[in-house]
Amino acid sequence: MNNENIDFLGTPIEFLKGVGEKRGMVLRKEFGIATFRDMLYYFPYRHIDKSHVYKVCDIVNDGGYILLKGSIRNLQIVGQNRTRRLTAIFQDDTGAIELVWFNGLKWIEDVLKSRHEFVIFGKPSLFNNHWNITHPELIDPNQQQDSPVSLRFQPLYNTSEIAKKKSLDSKAISKLMINLLSSVKEYISETLPLEMVKEFNLLPLRDALINIHYPEDNQKLSQANLRLKFDELFFTQMRLLKLKLINTNKFQGHIFSQVGDNFNKFYKECLPFDLTNAQKRVLREIRADVGSGHQMNRLLQGDVGSGKTVIALFSMLLANDNGFQACMMAPTEILATQHYEKISKQVAPLNLRVEFLSGSTKTSVRKKILFDLQNGDIDILIGTHALIEDPVVFNNIGLVVIDEQHRFGVEQRAKLWRKSTTPPHILVMTATPIPRTLAMTLYGDLDVSIIDELPQGRKPIITRHFYEKDRLKLLGFMKQQIDLGRQIYVVYPLIQESESLDLLDLQAGFNAITQTFPQPMYSVSMVHGKQKNEDKDFTMSRFKKGEIQILLSTTVIEVGIDVPNASVMVIENAERFGLSQLHQLRGRVGRGPEQSYCILMSKYEISSEGRKRLDAMVETNDGFEIANFDLKLRGPGDLQGTRQSGMLDFKIADLAKDEKLVVYTRNLAQQILEKDPDLTLSEHKRIAETLRKQMQKETDWSVIS
Repeated sequence: MNNENIDFLGTPIEFLKGVGEKRGMVLRKEFGIATFRDMLYYFPYRHIDKSHVYKVCDIVNDGGYILLKGSIRNLQIVGQNRTRRLTAIFQDDTGAIELVWFNGLKWIEDVLKSRHEFVIFGKPSLFNNHWNITHPELIDPNQQQDSPVSLRFQPLYNTSEIAKKKSLDSKAISKLMINLLSSVKEYISETLPLEMVKEFNLLPLRDALINIHYPEDNQKLSQANLRLKFDELFFTQMRLLKLKLINTNKFQGHIFSQVGDNFNKFYKECLPFDLTNAQKRVLREIRADVGSGHQMNRLLQGDVGSGKTVIALFSMLLANDNGFQACMMAPTEILATQHYEKISKQVAPLNLRVEFLSGSTKTSVRKKILFDLQNGDIDILIGTHALIEDPVVFNNIGLVVIDEQHRFGVEQRAKLWRKSTTPPHILVMTATPIPRTLAMTLYGDLDVSIIDELPQGRKPIITRHFYEKDRLKLLGFMKQQIDLGRQIYVVYPLIQESESLDLLDLQAGFNAITQTFPQPMYSVSMVHGKQKNEDKDFTMSRFKKGEIQILLSTTVIEVGIDVPNASVMVIENAERFGLSQLHQLRGRVGRGPEQSYCILMSKYEISSEGRKRLDAMVETNDGFEIANFDLKLRGPGDLQGTRQSGMLDFKIADLAKDEKLVVYTRNLAQQILEKDPDLTLSEHKRIAETLRKQMQKETDWSVIS
């Protein structure tokens, strides 16, 4: 019988010995374990070493769990009711230790009376200057020989309170895993060519999956880790690169062959500054894409203030010059409005119609916009998620620009893509720098452009870390800057995801600031998430016009707000922010010709990790350096945004720790697909089959980033 043709691993988890319907429901809901395969890939988070037998004399104060071998004597039940417990003395040839049980006394007593010699496992602790072990595990010396797997290392599995109530703690899961491994090991098929397994000195997949749960020794555990990480990263890269190949061949794109009047006139007459070399390079990459006949799917990365928006505008002008409409979607009304106002002003000398659409657009205006859009009378539409609503129909959409794309779900973005029979070109932008290893995994199906150069005349922002004792120094500095005609942001953290607490904190800050900067001598105002959009927009508009000198805010001003005269960013309780958010907030200043400053305020007692984050902010303005540091500090979870494609749901690989393996598997996948793009060679049969199974389970979102 050919086990490779039988998907025994797809068997519903309820059919595993020891599971059943009720436990199966818990495994599905709590851990996403629906099949034997899911269970097999539910890896332990660590192992307890049971391979070494200790002596009683080896017990030390800071010891962990240990294995002891010896005899048990002096069994007795002491106490009454709630204090009732079973005690015994465990002894080897070097000393003795007390054992204590509070639960299951009758059963344990019967087991202890059944034989003399025992192997026990537990964590010693000191009580009244005497060593004891509470609820030690009693191990049958014959158990190791009878088990289908090695029991030298005990796996520990993540569980939950709900699962524990159904008797599914880590120990119970490990017992189920033994049942599973004995049932399925003959059905575990190799995913890689055998030549590749040998060439890279990898453990066979079957051995790796057994040893990741129940390793024979530390070396086998390490080899199992490497093999499973290799598989996870290699097939992730293969999927991404294969999707990219499929999209390139499958989806024809609109050809923007003309660099016409709008593009040239804007470049020669309207552009208020010279493009940097990095901007010119990116523009060439985009022009090559949109002229190739294939749909563009490009990610534009650039640090805050690097000039991504003007590149987006040039791209939209290319679309207009070739008879197509373009649209730009931003995550917030404030940011979308800013894009609209800036772009409308910049293209005013051109014969183009730019419109704005958001949830707050008046019904009469909305109707007019939707009618004209469908008739082709609007060249560029800028707005919020309102652009993806069903009534929004384009006449001839050729380019979609999505700003701060990680704030939109993939399915949301797909709605824009589906508004045309021929897929429009896609340009997604982010001001959150992404480390190379993360970009190559999260956006491996996209072409990536990077603007790694700030516009001329921009001075690096000076960042300082102040403690509460420096408060008077900070207030004096703020007064100096206001006297120079500058404006100031003061940002407060989101506290426990609570808008109400956040608002109280902001209000307290407002009261303190207005004591030092009394009105009407000074103009102080605040914005926060509880305000209506029109109130927030009114306040921001006044700040942009220079009518407000100090703006107190929550993180609603994090993304994209552009006030060149604002030269100081004060971040209160900066230790509560993540590095990416701190860097985004700092990017709100430094947009004009004057020297700008970012002041990180914190209490003196902060965590080691918090101090490292603030030190990193002081040391560098480079967003990519900060992103790399953040990846190493926190892992990819907080950096990935909400891509929602499942690409980063890694079970064992770690993008921060496995950087070399990420690069290696990416290069290997690329080499294989260059040699055999359709994976038809016999040597790639296993890879093709594994990839086919994986891609069947996924929705292809790559065409819309």
